[in-house]
Amino acid sequence: MTELINDNLLKALQKEPVPYTPIWLMRQAGRFLPEYRATREKAGSFLNLAHSPEYATEVTLQPVDRFDLDAAILFSDILTVPDAMGLGLKFVPGEGPVFESPVQSEEAVVKLHVPDVGTDLKYVTDAVSSIRSALQGRVPLFGFSGSPFTLACYMIEGRGSRNFFTVKSMMYRRPDLFQKVISVNEKAVTEYLNAQIEAGAQAIQIFDTWGGCLADGLYQQYSLASIRNVIANLTREHEGRRVPVVVFTKGGSVWLKDIASCGADAVGLDWTMNLARAREEVKDRVALQGNLDPAVLLSDEKTVVSCSMPMVLSARAVMSSIWATVLISIHRLNSSMHSLTKCITTAVSITSENDDRFGAVRKSHC
Repeated sequence: MTELINDNLLKALQKEPVPYTPIWLMRQAGRFLPEYRATREKAGSFLNLAHSPEYATEVTLQPVDRFDLDAAILFSDILTVPDAMGLGLKFVPGEGPVFESPVQSEEAVVKLHVPDVGTDLKYVTDAVSSIRSALQGRVPLFGFSGSPFTLACYMIEGRGSRNFFTVKSMMYRRPDLFQKVISVNEKAVTEYLNAQIEAGAQAIQIFDTWGGCLADGLYQQYSLASIRNVIANLTREHEGRRVPVVVFTKGGSVWLKDIASCGADAVGLDWTMNLARAREEVKDRVALQGNLDPAVLLSDEKTVVSCSMPMVLSARAVMSSIWATVLISIHRLNSSMHSLTKCITTAVSITSENDDRFGAVRKSHC
């Protein structure tokens, strides 16, 4: 086992003292990097890229090599699990992910099965092992999965949606079928994440991307309950240390107290929630992670710094880690990324004088 050189993010996720506010980005490997686009062209398609442990390793390390980040995140996709169920995932230009065989009938629900992680998803665990080896202990590696509910949204709708009417139709008309889909996904996600941990993932994030589309009560019933069950059955200790789990429900700030009680070590916040107010709600139950608006990175350096500073100062007060949901494909994001790391350096330097937790100023490669 290679000794971890920078474990600040793992400490922050467990509410331990850290010398500065750690940074990672949800999609820190992507099309804004010229080296990523070059690798993507060599691979020929996104799926070829994701299915190759060698390519996945290469693109996972690209942002870590370029920016002063505190974690690497596995390059993969949340839809690998339903794809392994035989639903036929493809990426349509201009439309995004589409399943050839969506789960829209009782017959389709009955046919659902938990994929064999050791065979159907071996390329993912091979990538995790390869990335851990290539990192050589520089920073920890995040593994991840979509939540059971979010996966169900794609599986039933067959593609992304703004309203998920097909999903909600099954949920209201045939709750028995809908719960069956959730239950299959729950077991699949648990086995998938445990396999990632066994392969070397040092932290886990569960992306509940579409949980915020549910009504109050239904969120707790269908999304949060399944997340809680997944976490309860995860391997929480590996290689002699705890494996922190983060839950991120986009649009879920109204249920923050509920999410904080699901068994996760940390809760991810989107840009609609104030970090200080969030800390008041959850007290010291969990670490908080958030919450830069991704659109900020489309702006100039001055704007990036001015928008990031309040977040960093707020994070200092509540001992949080920082991430930005970079969901955009813009070629000029490199300068904005450098602005973000510069801003953190500046803010940590400013706030370190009266707080030993931030006594060491973060290094910057900018």
